[in-house]
Amino acid sequence: MPGESLAEALESGLSGLPGVDLGTAQRSLLVSYLELLEHWNKAYNLTAVKKAEDMVIRHLLDSLSVATHVKGLRLLDAGTGAGLPGIPLAIAEPGRDVTLLDSSGKKIRFLNHVRRQLGLENIHPIQARLESFSAPEPFDGIISRAFSDLVTFTLAARQLAPVRLFAMKGRRPESELNELPDWVQVESVEKLAVPGLQEDRHLVIMFVSA
Repeated sequence: MPGESLAEALESGLSGLPGVDLGTAQRSLLVSYLELLEHWNKAYNLTAVKKAEDMVIRHLLDSLSVATHVKGLRLLDAGTGAGLPGIPLAIAEPGRDVTLLDSSGKKIRFLNHVRRQLGLENIHPIQARLESFSAPEPFDGIISRAFSDLVTFTLAARQLAPVRLFAMKGRRPESELNELPDWVQVESVEKLAVPGLQEDRHLVIMFVSA
């Protein structure tokens, strides 16, 4: 799909995300990232989404739908895969440092390539698993859309506490919320609206104390 068409699709989608105000350079970086992802995906199978026009909705707009809820200048994206939601959030907030954590070597190689090609000095790809990751400095928040359930996410992140967790989910996960241990404080469950996506999306915001 031509870059101009991708840019138009992104422009249209962003108009449906209140509070997400991106400049021309940021929009250009998002399109360039998507083009790199589409190219690498053919050989490395980085994402199950194959069409670039679908990636605009399911990757870029989905990631940016949480932008107004995620606070802090040091963010860890756990199980980032192809850099989602970490890279869109890093582009949207250039002053934020985003550590991109994944256990897959091929995905980390892709993320390092993105960092070099796009000059994104505020992203830091690291090959590791969350439960065994040792951070030199505390994070303001840990975000993920990769964990299967909230309990698994909180258990893996607990060794980095105190920290705020942002879990991207589909339907409101009532049963998972009820299973959370007492050392997890649920601050809110935000209903998200992703332009062009006819599916339920929610963001669970939690705090894990030390």
